[in-house]
Amino acid sequence: MIKDVTQYETVATDAGEARITWHEGTEPWAVLALGHGAGGGVEARDLQALAGALPALGVTVALVEQPWRVAGKKVAPAPKTLDTGWRGLWPVLAGPGLPVIAGGRSAGARVACRTGRELGARAVLALSFPLHPSGKPERSRADELLGTGLPTLVVQGGNDPFGRPGEYPDGPYELVEIPYGDHGFALPKRAPLGQDEALGLLVGGVAEWISGLR
Repeated sequence: MIKDVTQYETVATDAGEARITWHEGTEPWAVLALGHGAGGGVEARDLQALAGALPALGVTVALVEQPWRVAGKKVAPAPKTLDTGWRGLWPVLAGPGLPVIAGGRSAGARVACRTGRELGARAVLALSFPLHPSGKPERSRADELLGTGLPTLVVQGGNDPFGRPGEYPDGPYELVEIPYGDHGFALPKRAPLGQDEALGLLVGGVAEWISGLR
């Protein structure tokens, strides 16, 4: 049985102990697993917004903390280690017996893209996918996004220095732009829409896409 949202579930993986916080959906029909980025944890505004809104739509949201974050380290490990931690969590994420959508923000989005098909995910949600390192568009990571082999949604800030929507190549994925948003979907003070409006666009876009997966 899925644990209450106020409780944590610690999971042993080959990369160390990871942690899941479950936000159980009302009459759930799917699980959305969301990993965090390399510069922060599951307190990120986009992850929290989705965890607060989607359970009412029947989607259980599992916020995943990678072992390095649980251990209190300040620097994320290599991508291979992140993938190892995610793979170790997957049996627990799939435990409720529902289709699992693999997702995450930034580095977590890359993990979901790289491992989703292998693990049997229903689809991939990439929040603030880092198409390239900041200021280095020649170092593209588009192959990870284009190679998911699954229904994929990218949600990207219009001013994300790791890849603005116009930089993305054509491919078998959908893209929702959050106007004026940076890599963390924060908006400048002079933007013509507010932070709550921006998060509403994000949640609405993700909710519509997920509903189409049923």
